[in-house]
Amino acid sequence: MSSFTISASDGSDSLPVNSTSDLSKDTLVNFPAFKIWLSTLQHSLRRQENLSHEFHKNPYVLRKIDIQSADFFKGGRLGFLKLKADVSNRDGEALPGSVFLRGGSVGMLLILQPDDIPQAEEEDKRAILTIQPRIPAGSLAFPEIPAGMLDDSGTFSGGAAKEIHEETGLSIPQNELIDMTSLALQSIQQPKDGETLQQAVYPSPGGSDEFIPLFLCQKRMPRKDIEGLQGRLSGLRQEGEKITLKVVPLENLWKEGLRDGKTLAAWALYKGLKQEGKI
Repeated sequence: MSSFTISASDGSDSLPVNSTSDLSKDTLVNFPAFKIWLSTLQHSLRRQENLSHEFHKNPYVLRKIDIQSADFFKGGRLGFLKLKADVSNRDGEALPGSVFLRGGSVGMLLILQPDDIPQAEEEDKRAILTIQPRIPAGSLAFPEIPAGMLDDSGTFSGGAAKEIHEETGLSIPQNELIDMTSLALQSIQQPKDGETLQQAVYPSPGGSDEFIPLFLCQKRMPRKDIEGLQGRLSGLRQEGEKITLKVVPLENLWKEGLRDGKTLAAWALYKGLKQEGKI
């Protein structure tokens, strides 16, 4: 174990951190997922200074962080963190603070339409699901929309285009992608002093920081090419990805992928934005 301090929300270098022996201070503070999580939390805690805030009279404070484990990817890059954050008020009332840090991902609703029907028609539209092992869910054949983690240097739209290519073999220009989460949030009145959450969905905010912007790509293709995607094997085999493609009627997407939160969220965003005439 090792101990050090990092910058607290008031700018002082006084927030205690107890870390595992394999995780240095520099590696921790430069881990993108940790930086985003800490900055977001500290901003939310500072909002308690507002007289109208529910917790103003007895504000919560981030008092310390205990790093419980760190997982490293190939090449020594930090991948996942498990930590316990002590967030409590002066009466000793603590908020649940067990956190699994993994950072941002991207999800893609890829809709294919045969080019022998009018573009304005919803009829015969198809969506692509990937079927792959998801060991945390105990599954070897989990259906979900194409998705993947965002690397440190990429943009969300670039990450989405990259994942579509890796998981389906289709090359999609970034300018053909629609960020449905950002588009939907534009229609919601955000308070000027509100929280600074990501423009994304949070599939498990009670335990993980993971946030997922959801993109839409609608592509017209020859009907035979769409049918040719059914059952195709894809994924980066050298990275352990064992992916089989499943092409389903768009109207059945919610049933085919009902166990996957991002699939249902993408379906709901598509339906809502379509209803409001924004896509």
